[in-house]
Amino acid sequence: MGEHVVIEQLEFRGRCGVTPEERARPQPLAVDLELDGRLEAAGLSDDLVHTIDYAKVAQRVVGIGTVQESQLLEALAERLLAALFDEFPIGRIKLWLRKLHPPISSVTRSVGICIERTRLAQQILRADPPPAKFLVQQLHRLPKGKVLDVASGSGRHALFLASLGYQVDAVDRDEPALAQLSAGARARYLTGISSRVLDLEQPPHEPNLSHEAYDAILVFFYLNRPLFPYLIDALTPGGVLLYETFTVDNHVQYRHPKRREFCLAPCELLSLTPGLRILHYDEGLHEGTSGLESVYTAQLTAQKPSAPGPSI
Repeated sequence: MGEHVVIEQLEFRGRCGVTPEERARPQPLAVDLELDGRLEAAGLSDDLVHTIDYAKVAQRVVGIGTVQESQLLEALAERLLAALFDEFPIGRIKLWLRKLHPPISSVTRSVGICIERTRLAQQILRADPPPAKFLVQQLHRLPKGKVLDVASGSGRHALFLASLGYQVDAVDRDEPALAQLSAGARARYLTGISSRVLDLEQPPHEPNLSHEAYDAILVFFYLNRPLFPYLIDALTPGGVLLYETFTVDNHVQYRHPKRREFCLAPCELLSLTPGLRILHYDEGLHEGTSGLESVYTAQLTAQKPSAPGPSI
């Protein structure tokens, strides 16, 4: 993005320091900001409503910096980033926060930190629990629109995508988990999520997923082989299927899942998605659900062919 609002040398006095003595008296702090946003509408309309109001940004930064006490500049910077992303139409922030007179005799100018972050990176960082790394990596391939989250559980992916503006339908047989998802959506003021209790493994074996209803479908760590034709049918032309689950290597190495039939054989995921155009495929050791362990999975991103154009 080539359009920036720049605020230089915004100064205020704040309580920031590791020791109680340093925090006892406010000291001079300074912030420089580079804020990316869509500014062309303001240039055409000459109306403040179409741009980033730098006066309000400055007021908010000073308000946080002078009222809230911090031990570390990093903690103060995170509070500033969270507030600015939440309250202003900013796509990327570059922030330089520093102490102008640090209590270090050999430093003659300032000490500080510089952070550059996009709105997407901020949303990923604040997501609790965080989305799967594979979803984040493939996010650029998901069409904007309506998403089906299959076997969603308590909705870590549904909540994340809804925060990005997607409309998400979440289905799972676990009613308490879906209740937790709904509570999480209300707590985050997310209105783009609907949930439905649906047992995909009980009769009737033709689940009501609707025909060509979803621009993207997510399936993470759930394997139900007879479901694949219905998933493909539920995709709109040009829609994308994002799928990751365990391979048999994980069962052999870690005995998880306990039953071998819940794991994919080598290249099996490709054979279960005939007719889709493969955008990404990988089998092997990948980051696990907590981000701390590694698991053997197959990862697939595949697209349903677009509808053919009219014949001439």
